[in-house]
Amino acid sequence: MPGRKTVPLQIPVSGIAVGDLRDSYLDPRGGDRLHEAIDIMAPTGTSVVAVDDGTIIKLFNSVPGGLTIYQFDAAGELAYYYAHLDRYAANLSEGQLIKRGDLIGYVGTTGNADASTPHLHFATFQLGPEKQWWTGTPVNPFPLFKPHDLTP
Repeated sequence: MPGRKTVPLQIPVSGIAVGDLRDSYLDPRGGDRLHEAIDIMAPTGTSVVAVDDGTIIKLFNSVPGGLTIYQFDAAGELAYYYAHLDRYAANLSEGQLIKRGDLIGYVGTTGNADASTPHLHFATFQLGPEKQWWTGTPVNPFPLFKPHDLTP
């Protein structure tokens, strides 16, 4: 992302402000693994919206992430990963173009999330030339929610 001017991402959970976010990107998660994401706490059923313009690439139900959404940004440089959703927005589909702020799902506790702690697990990946939704270089999403200029 160096040399690219960017605007802050939209907070993906309705009713949450930048000051409510906590940077848990480097928190340990079992063994030698790091979190490489942030968790945004909110009641089950709270609206989840797109952080940026782009395309829904994959709707997936996995053991760790539960109901998940993979979105590519409009430039095809970043993948956004939304996990532990309670459900998807009505009529959401793979290949769908979406705009920043569009409703895409609802906060939940699916996958390996604690049933008493509903939240959105949100991660960002720098895509490689292959543009594969399941792989990429993790990028800490926390600073991307604040105004920044990556131009050297």
